[in-house]
Amino acid sequence: MRRGVMLAGLAVALLLAALWLGGGFTALRLWAEEATRAVQRDMAGAVRAIAQGAPGAVFGLLSVCFVYGFCHAAGPGHGKMLIGGYGMARRVALGRLVGLAFAASLAQATVAVALVYGLLLGFGWARGQVEGLNDQLLAPLSHAMIAGLGLWLVLRGWRGLRRGRRAEDHGHDHDHHHDHGHHHDHHHDHGADCGCGHAHGPTPEQAAQVTGWRDAAVLVAGIALRPCSGALFLLIVSWQMGIAAAGIAGTYAMGLGTAFVTVAVAAISVSLREGALAALPGRQLARALPVFELAVGAIVAIVAIQLMVAAL
Repeated sequence: MRRGVMLAGLAVALLLAALWLGGGFTALRLWAEEATRAVQRDMAGAVRAIAQGAPGAVFGLLSVCFVYGFCHAAGPGHGKMLIGGYGMARRVALGRLVGLAFAASLAQATVAVALVYGLLLGFGWARGQVEGLNDQLLAPLSHAMIAGLGLWLVLRGWRGLRRGRRAEDHGHDHDHHHDHGHHHDHHHDHGADCGCGHAHGPTPEQAAQVTGWRDAAVLVAGIALRPCSGALFLLIVSWQMGIAAAGIAGTYAMGLGTAFVTVAVAAISVSLREGALAALPGRQLARALPVFELAVGAIVAIVAIQLMVAAL
């Protein structure tokens, strides 16, 4: 089983390396940007068709919005980076990571709806003001939250390394000499749980445990805080044309399209992580996990800070 996981992870890593060396990621980005522009034109046409009462127009809009979300997510974006980075850094079960990916995408759609209708109806803002708030305030704030999560992963990885070193330094090689003539040589090989009554490090099960709801909340908020520009466009235009319900439904269809790409990234990150860790026994696994967490956290933080600076 471990050999199969390791080979699968190696195959994914080689495929990604081949794409990078061959300019595949650049080609993918250009394709995603062009496809997004084309689908956005189709989305505007579908909105007009609904306003005119064309049969089947609502289904057409939902389909176009789903494709838009998929194409938009396939291009550059912080959601994939955060889900993929977290999946690499923390030994999260794939099912949990998939759930977080869907939750983040649907939360992003919800934030878009709340933002547009809160500002349009509550404050009478125009489209340019809403989009300006998204680009000038929410985008840097979202990147800052992601950078914070990356730095938190770095800190936890560093703490894990220090705990591991202390556990190794705590290894015992006791020589007990007693006055009653007995000579005892006790050589203990202390693993994570050697039965001596106290723990010397995390067990593999503890190392694999997800940290909890705090990580999930920060991860979802970091993605959801900045809504998709296409969703804002759809919500504003549909509200202006008197078909607000169709715009809201289309926004959630867009979120589902985004989620499918993010789920694929989650699966790839888990495959790479498990492939790299599959051959490690329990003690070495406990040592390797903090290193993964520290390294990936540093990458996430650096990229997020660069995006934040670019957005300011």
